Amino acid sequence: MTNDRAVIFDMDGIIFDSERLVLECWEALAVKYQLEGMREAYYPCIGTNEAKTREIIEAYYGETFPYETFRQESSVLFHERIKRESLPVKKGVRELLEYLKEQNIPVGLASSTRLSVVTQELQQAGLYEYFCAVTGGDQLKHSKPEPDIYLMACEKMGVRPEETYAVEDSYNGIRSSYLAGMMPIMVPDLLAPTEEMKAKSVIILEDLVKVREWLISQWK
Repeated sequence: MTNDRAVIFDMDGIIFDSERLVLECWEALAVKYQLEGMREAYYPCIGTNEAKTREIIEAYYGETFPYETFRQESSVLFHERIKRESLPVKKGVRELLEYLKEQNIPVGLASSTRLSVVTQELQQAGLYEYFCAVTGGDQLKHSKPEPDIYLMACEKMGVRPEETYAVEDSYNGIRSSYLAGMMPIMVPDLLAPTEEMKAKSVIILEDLVKVREWLISQWK
């Protein structure tokens, strides 16, 4: 049985203001290791899983780049930060999820982050119970921008991609949901919309408060 309305969210940069924190950790390590162009190297990694991120970084800095050491150090920095400050939830998240719950709209999550991390972060924020299906980047071989993760999420939820909105901030996420045949909504975070993003998104909105207002207008 399928539902004629559904929403699937990305997590980092949509639910949590985490991509900015990751970038800060990467730039701190760039200073330590005297690496040039870290911001430029980081941007293409947004929305991808660990394997794809490694591929991008090694292509940028060379195959001799000590990626595993870099990844582990950045992870330590990141978790030290969120232990001190907690992971910031993006504006409008709780109100939007509560509205979808009230309307009995199936809600899923498709994140390039590992499933164990996704589950932990959502639980710590008190948001996990809003999602009927959660998919992590380590559950499949092909990362965003390939459509696999969104197709898997739709299948888990029993919803049709063409009747499902995907709420994304990254270029790779918009490409992934577009290729899956979904209706991408872009809510920009670190990356400004390009002409490609405008063409592939049904709408671009400034935050999740606006997403909630727009969905209400669509479902009247």
